[in-house]
Amino acid sequence: MNDQNRNLILATLLSFAVIMSWTLLFPPEEIVTDTPAEVVTQTTDPTVPLADPTSPTATAPTATEEPAVEAVRVRIETPELTGSISMQGGRLDDLALTGYRETLADDAPIVRLLRPVGEIDAYFASFGWTATDGLDVTAVPGPDTTWSVESGDVLTPTTPVTLVWDNGAGQIFRNEISVDDRFMFSIAQSVENVGEAAVAARPYGILRRHGEPSDLKRFFILHEGLVRMSDGVLDETSYSNITDHPFNDLERTQAERIDVNQSGWIGYTDHYWMTTLIPDQQSPFRSTSKYFEARNLYQAEAVMPASTIAPGESATVTTRLFAGAKEWDAIRDYENEGGVDGFLDSIDWGWFFFLTKPIFWLLHTLNLYIGNMGWSILALTLILKALVLPLAYKSYVSMAKMKELQPEMEKLKERAGEDKQAMQQGMMKLYKENKVNPASGCLPILLQIPIFFSLYKVIFVTIELRHAPWIGWIEDLSAPDPSSIINLFGLLPWGAPDPGSILSLIFIGLLPIFLGVSMWMQQKLNPAPTDPTQQMIFAWMPWVFMFMLGGFASGLVLYWIANNIITFVQQYAIMRSHGAKPDVFGNIKSSLKRKKAADAAKAEKAANKPEK
Repeated sequence: MNDQNRNLILATLLSFAVIMSWTLLFPPEEIVTDTPAEVVTQTTDPTVPLADPTSPTATAPTATEEPAVEAVRVRIETPELTGSISMQGGRLDDLALTGYRETLADDAPIVRLLRPVGEIDAYFASFGWTATDGLDVTAVPGPDTTWSVESGDVLTPTTPVTLVWDNGAGQIFRNEISVDDRFMFSIAQSVENVGEAAVAARPYGILRRHGEPSDLKRFFILHEGLVRMSDGVLDETSYSNITDHPFNDLERTQAERIDVNQSGWIGYTDHYWMTTLIPDQQSPFRSTSKYFEARNLYQAEAVMPASTIAPGESATVTTRLFAGAKEWDAIRDYENEGGVDGFLDSIDWGWFFFLTKPIFWLLHTLNLYIGNMGWSILALTLILKALVLPLAYKSYVSMAKMKELQPEMEKLKERAGEDKQAMQQGMMKLYKENKVNPASGCLPILLQIPIFFSLYKVIFVTIELRHAPWIGWIEDLSAPDPSSIINLFGLLPWGAPDPGSILSLIFIGLLPIFLGVSMWMQQKLNPAPTDPTQQMIFAWMPWVFMFMLGGFASGLVLYWIANNIITFVQQYAIMRSHGAKPDVFGNIKSSLKRKKAADAAKAEKAANKPEK
């Protein structure tokens, strides 16, 4: 076996190993938290004493929570959201997304984003104040303060709700909560000083999460955890890295603080959902990520500058809270029209953001006109292939010319014999005289790799592909093909293997089979290599890829099938235009004859083998 064959085999094996490791070693995990919410009811000193209104030590309350109690609640009803606000802490701790269900089943429960303390995956937002001057630490509202409803029965896009708390020492605090018809809340925090002396306090908003979410995907191309923007700098920190925050003496726990000068936001992102605190984009604030190890609490907070309120005066600070689905058009509108700096970056576009962003924009735009994500993927594939057609044209022309040079190459090989240097020099001369660049055939492939990965990222990450149907049995383009050979694609009365299981990688569906056939047909545009080792590798490659990609999102497999078919048509047409006549059916017949001849040779060898 020569060096070229050995390198080809090694490269193929390494490619297979990488993709198989990706598919098998890093599947999405179903993990249930082993920390019951009841454990998180321990209490400690709820405040940190503050001496100076402008002091850098000013901070939000530490992680304390009273045991869950039955508190008065105000309902939330919008076109996209339903839930309630608890008067304990004024918490937004009960929120569900009416437009999304957990599964495709008609009776599947709607997705719940926020949950009150006492439930698994407790997760809520709360808004309060920290005392800085002229106020006792007990004279400001915190996460456990019991508020009263001053006005409003139901929170809707047209009817805000106002909560009120009187500290009995001359200050009246109010939270006026409003919501739009999508996913954005506005909380106007105000304090009215009816006392006889000036006071100062700092408003804050917190997001508190009890342990990691039980539906954490832990997939390496997806970010889940803290996400924040600080003066144009994006920070993404996974839950495992949050637990590695160093201990901060000012926060009295593990924490990472960033002083934002002008604009930013902070929150937690899941696969498809997100909650984010958005202070005034023209005002400084402190962005802090905390972890309380003893209670397994994650906390994100935005602490605004101190307000000094003279007797008879009041002060108001407004903070927005995004709580909902990471819909591209909604987040884009909040960035462009709502002035939330860099908000589109809250969607995990990945390393190839310069490709994933325009690819998604094009796919989203096509879907607006076509109305079906599957057909939009096919249209996207056609457009992408048209964009790279100049490179593809050069590649296929070069391949056609190299095919014409095959007789000359064979003669050169005979003349050079074992002299590899002479062979190399002769080949370079031959290429130069005929203006052939052997590397040009690699350009479309090299460009296709980042496009393929970017589209995979788009299909996996963006919510627009979640539960998006195509035709017939393909009801979710973000999930693998649900059909299976094991039940003859639904003709037999038993179900297919569970997605992600070993059996599902073996008993694949229709789309992966179409993928294998399309790759096989594309190979038949050219005769099989003369080298037996290369013949074997090329013969097995379509079927190996067919099984490897069987567990990938059906939208991605659909793209690859369309790409193969368009490539076949392009290559066939270009080769014909340059005098080459691809004999597809002849190549298929010759490959079958070689297989029969090889089988016959094996049988004859076995028959002639001497008995022991």
